[in-house]
Amino acid sequence: MHSTDYRTAVTRIRAYFEALSPPSLADIGTLYTPNARFKDPFNEVHGVPAIRGIFEHMFHNLHQPRFVVTQQVVDGAQVFLVWEFRFRFKRFDTTTEQVIRGGSHLVLAPDGRINEHRDYWDAAEELYEKLPGVGTLMRWLKRRANSA
Repeated sequence: MHSTDYRTAVTRIRAYFEALSPPSLADIGTLYTPNARFKDPFNEVHGVPAIRGIFEHMFHNLHQPRFVVTQQVVDGAQVFLVWEFRFRFKRFDTTTEQVIRGGSHLVLAPDGRINEHRDYWDAAEELYEKLPGVGTLMRWLKRRANSA
């Protein structure tokens, strides 16, 4: 695949994730190879059904989750997307929009589908600090670590 073809694939991938919805999960197999690998701070799975399950779980547990890609780097089959994940909790503070900032390293197959997907984001800072109770403890630990 030529560099311009990979860029076209990334445009398609980016558009899919920015418009992700429960109905669009039926098409997730068009984005990933059958044996694709996905890893983030909480999951490590193989195969389209397992990857779809992660996103189904996201929609089940969060209100109005959505990704906003803010930057991208494409170097052949190697892709890095910088993103903001916006959502509201279904429990806890249900009115405040939360934002997790992170990035995804993608390795594309020759046909432009994702073969490897690894998300990088700081679960402590971006998630745990926003939870009641746990957040207070995490912020205290962070202050103690930074003052040492």
